[in-house]
Amino acid sequence: MLDFSREYGTIRAEVLAAITEVCDTQKFILGPAVERFEKAAAQACGVPYALGCASGTDAIWLALAALKVGPGDKVVTTPFSFFASISAILRSGATPVLADIDERTFNLSPDCVAAIAGKEKIAAIMPVHLYGQCAAMDKFQALSAEHGCKLVEDAAQAFGATWLGKPAGSLGDAAAFSFYPTKNLSAYGEAGLVTTANAKVAERTTMLRSHGMRRRYYHDEIGWNARMDGFQGAVLEIKLRRLAAGNERRRQIAALYAKLFAVAGLSAACTSAGVVLPYIDLRGTHIFHQYVVRAPRRDALRDFLSSHKIGSEIYYPLPLHLQDSLKFLGYKLGDFPVAERAAQEVLALPIYPELRDDEVKTVVEGIRRFYA
Repeated sequence: MLDFSREYGTIRAEVLAAITEVCDTQKFILGPAVERFEKAAAQACGVPYALGCASGTDAIWLALAALKVGPGDKVVTTPFSFFASISAILRSGATPVLADIDERTFNLSPDCVAAIAGKEKIAAIMPVHLYGQCAAMDKFQALSAEHGCKLVEDAAQAFGATWLGKPAGSLGDAAAFSFYPTKNLSAYGEAGLVTTANAKVAERTTMLRSHGMRRRYYHDEIGWNARMDGFQGAVLEIKLRRLAAGNERRRQIAALYAKLFAVAGLSAACTSAGVVLPYIDLRGTHIFHQYVVRAPRRDALRDFLSSHKIGSEIYYPLPLHLQDSLKFLGYKLGDFPVAERAAQEVLALPIYPELRDDEVKTVVEGIRRFYA
């Protein structure tokens, strides 16, 4: 599904030199390496401020807390995402309110959010740019303006994606990125980032990520220990320089998948019972963090691929509103039918820049053999 060693082989010397510099300077927490990465990340995202933190989960919480979203507030988001999208809202003290997703993109549906915003007061909307494709941010920007609420991007999977020519991370009041090792831009451990164009939000993020301190040992608010370490800043600075090329290679692999599925007669465009390929909204730039299809008999297909040593993954097998730990939110089976159907059908296939064309052909051939 993913081979970290291939990328590492090409950057090993550069990474080890950068890590050695952190050791030599003894700047282990934040420090010059993180500052250099923050500056480069802000430029890449088209914003004046980028603040490194300890994880993508911390980044979501920091973005909400810096915007003063908290107890008594409601935040609308998607039930079809990683758990952190909701757990970070709860950690802020706010209440998650869920809305169903778009059938084609799997992203939060603006129409479903509009229906909620028309009935109750919400403090923030938090779309998730799922699988590397931006949500319909122009519509969410309009909803944010109409209802006077904040707009926070959960951009954990979307560093380098764009919407209407603007980068993810610049499309809301604040954005949160994850650099978990599987991400397109990945750390050698846990790390995250908050981006914003608002100086006050940036200042509050800086304060909150360091135990609520503006001055050492003077705690103005109850913050958290959410600082990025120097090693991750050093690694991310190196990898960021290669990200555009890596994302372009992912798009090439996605195009090859589409071509091979069509040639094999496997896609839904060829047969009513075929595999539904990823929908690409041409208003944005997809970076294919994941290549996710809808597959008939998904679980049996995955077992077959696994038996032939072909990796795959399900993102996500159980929508958030049906998780045991979130039953207290009061949702039930049937509340979000589009998300529930997606959870039964989606399958992520191998995609990363070092994946070879012949390996892509092996994946598609394995799927052809299953359906044959």
